[in-house]
Amino acid sequence: MKQFIQQRLKTNEGILFVIFLAAFVLMSILSPGRFLSKGNLQSMAYQLPEFGILALSMMLVIVSGGINLSLTYMATLSMIIGGMVMAAITAGGGPSAGALLAGIGLMILIALLCGALNGYVVVYLGVTPMIATLGTSTLFEGISLNVTRGGAISGFPAEFLEIGNGSFLGIPIPMLVFIAVIIAMHLFLERSGFGSAVYMTGSNPKVARYSGINVKGVLFWVYVSAGFLAAVAGILMASRYNSAKESYGSSYLLQSVAASVLGGTGINGGEGKIAGTIIAVMIIQVISSGLNIFGINRYLTNIVMGGILLLVLTIKFFTTRFSK
Repeated sequence: MKQFIQQRLKTNEGILFVIFLAAFVLMSILSPGRFLSKGNLQSMAYQLPEFGILALSMMLVIVSGGINLSLTYMATLSMIIGGMVMAAITAGGGPSAGALLAGIGLMILIALLCGALNGYVVVYLGVTPMIATLGTSTLFEGISLNVTRGGAISGFPAEFLEIGNGSFLGIPIPMLVFIAVIIAMHLFLERSGFGSAVYMTGSNPKVARYSGINVKGVLFWVYVSAGFLAAVAGILMASRYNSAKESYGSSYLLQSVAASVLGGTGINGGEGKIAGTIIAVMIIQVISSGLNIFGINRYLTNIVMGGILLLVLTIKFFTTRFSK
């Protein structure tokens, strides 16, 4: 048992877990009355799933050798369009179940279409992922702003609010959704033939192609799958806020990249583990919550997150350079 623990502590995930414990203990010591309060811990339990799902979506794309700068705008556009339909049915006196199914179904469909558009532009038009998703992020944001006129969509049925704010057997429903996503992603990415193809494509697309892998098909479905995960995160956000707006979750874009890279995902693709990303999400959530408790505004929080990302990238650069 002791040898097993020592071996685990030498892995990237083991080191990250120690960092997480250190950050949690530090925040607890600095502000035990507020950080360890029931309200703060519950708040983190409800916020972490949507961030974690977006981070897994980003990780999936990065592992394939790409990046998705339209991630959060996919989530917000889907929640806005689906939310409008759901609110309209509710306002018209329609059944709550019908409004719920129509709204959630449309949210997933819109995000899948956004993912398909990203995949088509990157894979079949040959545009580099950064430029392609930067362009689609502007498109998605523009549509969202045009539809909402900068306001928020609200008026959802009460049943929808339970998804992001309710609990089952004392466990927040968003956390249960997050656990289900983690399990599905583990089977999808780390225990399936498609997952192996994603890793091979991200590592060396030319070799993957010569190995008989349909590289274009793999990359296209990676972006579509990323869209589905964005939809799930969008549903949780819209439910938790009881509204939908284009600015919701905007800070998650930088943080999702930071969590992926901090978690061990190679920025050039081909490597990364779900466990590492999840632990990195927990680290960032603890730091973000702690900074918020200490009264540090969100702009300085973004500076801290950006600094963490640059530090991790710098360490990885020199580690890779000196290991050759």
